[in-house]
Amino acid sequence: MFGVIEGTGFEVIEPDFAECLIGHARVERLWSGSRWAEGPAWFAAGRYLVWSDIPNNRLLRWDETDGSVSVFRDPSNNANGNTVDRQGRLVSCEHLTRRVTRTEHDGSITVLADRVDGKQLNSPNDVVIKSDGSIWFTDPSYGIMMDYEGARAESDIGACHVYRIDPGSGSVTRVADDYVKPNGLAFSTDESALYIADTGGTHQADGPAHIRKHSVNEDGTLGGGAVIAECSNGFFDGFRVDRDDRIWTSAADGVHCLSASGELLGKILIPEFVANVCFGGPKLNRLFICGTTSLYSVYLNVNGVL
Repeated sequence: MFGVIEGTGFEVIEPDFAECLIGHARVERLWSGSRWAEGPAWFAAGRYLVWSDIPNNRLLRWDETDGSVSVFRDPSNNANGNTVDRQGRLVSCEHLTRRVTRTEHDGSITVLADRVDGKQLNSPNDVVIKSDGSIWFTDPSYGIMMDYEGARAESDIGACHVYRIDPGSGSVTRVADDYVKPNGLAFSTDESALYIADTGGTHQADGPAHIRKHSVNEDGTLGGGAVIAECSNGFFDGFRVDRDDRIWTSAADGVHCLSASGELLGKILIPEFVANVCFGGPKLNRLFICGTTSLYSVYLNVNGVL
């Protein structure tokens, strides 16, 4: 079956996508009330999800055990992207303070990066952690372009780059400098490749709306960088990769599922702009979706990567 499956919100474009679906599973709206939902991160030990409501300057928490939603942190410094490290700690990108932080087990905050080469970062956007403990993040200027999701300011760096935090020294190194607005990012399952979205078209006429693929070198540098997919509706923002290296990425009409080479396999249609996604649940087979105002989820016949 191809096209939109009536009553489901799934659009099958290639046969491989149908194999990712569960016949009776449907998209569920778990909660609504955000202004711009972003950065979902799954905490397996506690069976809860944390995500950002950037303009409302708070982090929210959804509990899988009872479906309740509470405020995890307020204020959040206009936190955007979040992830969980191998020790179960929250790592966040903060627009207002223009830094990347880690929340320790006792609730204290450790600043991981706020400057590079003596210059203040723009507004870290999204973050991912490699198995060696290195932290990789994007730094576009969205949080300093207006007061809605941060605070208006001039860029000290004068450009938007991608960075790596060394797990040993904590030093911050630029790994990509040819992006207009670097945004979401994720490693392939074997970590040999890093996918990075460029949403430069949001503020630049004919700007990019694509995902690029870089090779990851042993010394922590990147190679390549070819465009593998152009967004057919809006922009690719945040995304995640499943265990078969399919890419599940946000777009204006929902979630697009791409092959590892960038071919559009299918869509999960959502009635709002989608900003980011993550896999969660005990088997990592539940996709959590941050729409503009709402948190959605759907069970899939795929599994996410830890």
